[in-house]
Amino acid sequence: MHTQFYRRVLKNGMTIILEKRNIPVVSVGFAVRCGGINESASEKGISHFIEHMLYKGTPTRNAKKIAEEIERKGGDLNGFTDENVTAFWCKMPSKCLDVALDVLSDMVKNPLFDAKELEKERKVIFEEIKMRKDNPVVYVFDKINNYLYSEPFGIPLIGNEKTMNAIDRGKILKKFREVYQPNNLILVVVGDADFEKLIEFVEKNFGNKKGKIQKFKIKKRDKTGLEKRKGVDQANLVFAYHVPLAKDKKCYAAKVLSTLMAEGMSSRLFHEIREKRNLAYAVKGETEISKDFAYNLVYIGTTKENIEIVKKIILEEFKKIEEGFTESELKEVKEQIIGNFHISMEDSQSQMVNLLSYELDGNAKDFYEFEKNISNVKLKDVKSLANMKKYSFFALIPE
Repeated sequence: MHTQFYRRVLKNGMTIILEKRNIPVVSVGFAVRCGGINESASEKGISHFIEHMLYKGTPTRNAKKIAEEIERKGGDLNGFTDENVTAFWCKMPSKCLDVALDVLSDMVKNPLFDAKELEKERKVIFEEIKMRKDNPVVYVFDKINNYLYSEPFGIPLIGNEKTMNAIDRGKILKKFREVYQPNNLILVVVGDADFEKLIEFVEKNFGNKKGKIQKFKIKKRDKTGLEKRKGVDQANLVFAYHVPLAKDKKCYAAKVLSTLMAEGMSSRLFHEIREKRNLAYAVKGETEISKDFAYNLVYIGTTKENIEIVKKIILEEFKKIEEGFTESELKEVKEQIIGNFHISMEDSQSQMVNLLSYELDGNAKDFYEFEKNISNVKLKDVKSLANMKKYSFFALIPE
C-alpha cells in the first residue's frame, strides 16, 4: 500500500494531518486536545457529556439528519472520549469526503446543546455508568486507574452520579467555548484526499479564536485492594505498574514487556496461567502510554480461590524476565510487535487513531519511527522494568 504523509499547523493553531492512500475509502476525524486529565474532580464526565451532545444537533441538522447524511452514503459515524482527547470521526467512500468534512465540522463548531436533549442525554449517560459498573471487566479497568493515580485523574472519565448531576447547560457551554477553538483542534484524514483542499476547507470554515485547556497535576500512587460483590461468579483481577512516559524512549521497552507477558496466546502469562495450569480463560495485557501518564496492566478472570496463586505466578514470571530474559527472545517479541504494527495500519480508521495519539504526544510523524524505536529496545531496559518493586492490584470477587 502506497502512502504519503502530510502535516501542517495553520496560522490559527489548528493541526491538519493526512496520510494519503490510493484506496476508495477515507477515515476523517476532528479531535480536541481535551479529555479526562483536563477535568477537576467536581466536573468529571464533562468532556464525555459534551461528546454525546455534539451528535444531538446543530442549527441546520438534527440528530437524525447528522446520522443519515453519513450513513446513507455508506459511512460509519462514531466518537470517543479519552483521557487526553475527545474525537468525532467517520469512515466514508472517499468520493464523499466533502460530506464527512461538512457534517463533522458543523458538529464541532455549532452544537445546539438543546436543554431538553441535554436532560435526556444525562439519563443515557447514567445508564452507561450503570452498565460500566455491572460489567466486571470494565469495572476493574476503571478501578485500577484509581489505584494508580490520585484524584482528580483517578476518577473514571465518565464521571459519577454526583458530578453528572452537577453539570448543567451553563457549565457545558462555558467548557465548550473555552476548549473547542481552532488552536486546540486536530483534523486527521487517512485515505484518498487532497492535502491543499483540506487546508482550504479549514481556512474557510474555522476562524482564529484562541481557546484554553486546563491541566491538573497527575499524582502517581500504588495501591492494592479487593472488593466483594453479590451476583458475580468469577474473580476479575488487574495487576498494573507505572512505566516511562511517551517522551522517554524506554516506553518502547514497556511495550515489549507487555507483549511478552500478556499479549496473545504465545505470551508467558497466557501459557503459564491458562495453558499449563488451566486457572483462567481470559489472560490479557494492555499498555497505556502518553506524554502525561503511562502504565502496563495484566487482566485475568479466575476463581476466587485462585487469586493469590495467580498473583504469585504473575510476580514469579516478572522475576524470570528480570533474571533470565535472552537476546533471542527479545528479537522474537520485537518481530511480533512490528508485525502487529503493520497490521494495525491496514484499516484506515485505526490508522487515523494511531496518528492522532502520536500527534497528542508531540508529532504524528513520529508514528513512522515506531519500527525503529522497537528495534532499538535494549535487553537491560526490559529486564529493569520487570523488577516489580511497586505495583497496583485490584480484584472484584464473588461474595
